[in-house]
Amino acid sequence: MALFTLLGFLSLQVPFNNLAGSNVSFTLFDFLAPIAGAFLGPIYGIISVLTVMVTNNLINGVPWTTAAIIRLFPTLFAVYYFAALNKKEGRWILIVPVLAIVAFLAHPNGRQVPYYTLFWIIPLLAYRFRSNLWMKSLGATFTAHSVGGAAWIWAFNLPASVWNSLIPVVISERLLFATGIAASFIIMKYTLNYLISKGVLPKISFSY
Repeated sequence: MALFTLLGFLSLQVPFNNLAGSNVSFTLFDFLAPIAGAFLGPIYGIISVLTVMVTNNLINGVPWTTAAIIRLFPTLFAVYYFAALNKKEGRWILIVPVLAIVAFLAHPNGRQVPYYTLFWIIPLLAYRFRSNLWMKSLGATFTAHSVGGAAWIWAFNLPASVWNSLIPVVISERLLFATGIAASFIIMKYTLNYLISKGVLPKISFSY
């Protein structure tokens, strides 16, 4: 947990892309964070990720704007999706993108671009192929996207034109995120197993 927290904090300092409609940036932490639950369990994974993000905001003096607060939560749902997807009790996470679709379409601007919510059907489809690492990663990143999108439209009332312009960005961005999450999982898995084999870490059982 200490190792992940350290890596998480460092990766959070590396910006990746600006979030449309704000000065908030995606970082390499968005690749690393969703896999936390696979190694720490869904609950401890969520606690760890939230702790890293809150601590980062406090240390760097990030103002607690609406955008900054919203930014804390989508990734937590991705952590649970990635960690608990192979368990029956993990199915409840599929309610999240469904509720996000309802919330988005309940907004007047959202009703002008109903096809945008088709992105959030992806986590439901990915569930059927959850044994595939990349599909699980894709479902996780689009779960986070659904939460963020539903919150963003209500918080900032972005017009339909903005959501239309985001469609190609979302496609390329989330495909890259899914690949980054899957790669992070593989790297972390082999790194931890290597450290365990060398006696640096104790022998423990991970949920992956």
